[in-house]
Amino acid sequence: MSSETVKNPDSIQRVLIVAIVVCLVCSIFVAGSVVLLRPAQAANKNLDTQRNILIAAGLYQPKMNIAQVFDERIEVKLVDLRTGAFADPAAAGIADVVAYDQRVATKDPKRSASIAADTDIAGLKRKAFYGKVYLIKNPDGGIAEVVLPISGYGLWSTLYGYLVLDADLNTVIGITFTDHGETPGLGGEVDNPKWKAQWPGKRIYDPSGQVVAGLKKGGVNPSSEFDKQHLVDALAGATLTSIGVNRMIKYWLGDQGFGPFLTNLKAQKA
Repeated sequence: MSSETVKNPDSIQRVLIVAIVVCLVCSIFVAGSVVLLRPAQAANKNLDTQRNILIAAGLYQPKMNIAQVFDERIEVKLVDLRTGAFADPAAAGIADVVAYDQRVATKDPKRSASIAADTDIAGLKRKAFYGKVYLIKNPDGGIAEVVLPISGYGLWSTLYGYLVLDADLNTVIGITFTDHGETPGLGGEVDNPKWKAQWPGKRIYDPSGQVVAGLKKGGVNPSSEFDKQHLVDALAGATLTSIGVNRMIKYWLGDQGFGPFLTNLKAQKA
């Protein structure tokens, strides 16, 4: 290589060195930004969770102090999904119940178990040992509402949301979905306020204790007392998403999900 080539500022060597230096600087900047922003991201995620729960519970108001209202009205509790009993976080190896992420735990073989195919109607494959529930308190300290996390597979994705029950642990106060990848305008209509407005007042269980709430293809029959008490309209043009929502309701409110917990809570209230 000639000396003229070495002295050329546009030489390949110099271009490569500059490119490497720029990549290193950018990598350090990006990595540092991720570390610095992580606490803020976690705080925003927690605030969004609180907001969605308050919306489903009918407590949300614009411009309200979400964190303050949440702390004043809602108690976060850990439930052993294998027994339906409240769990001691320390005994469960969970340092912070509020920060506990059931979705992350579901992916950890040490903190979850596979679901038998014949009982996995929601298409979840695995279930965490512990779930998180939210108890909305009356001014006198009694339980006014119970918020349950629900999830299940639709057409394209796993839908995650919350179902809120009244103090009778049977009547729906509200439902909301916080994360899914369903088709906009079809399965994505689970986010439509008009569709969600059908849920309040519906009853999950029939007199025998069976989970009968769900979506009805073709729409609710206004002359049917059963339909009016338990069902909402299926999502138009989204058969598989509607089936998925039906199955997740039956799973999480049944014996494999929070059914045993609700039974225990009813006994305690009695």
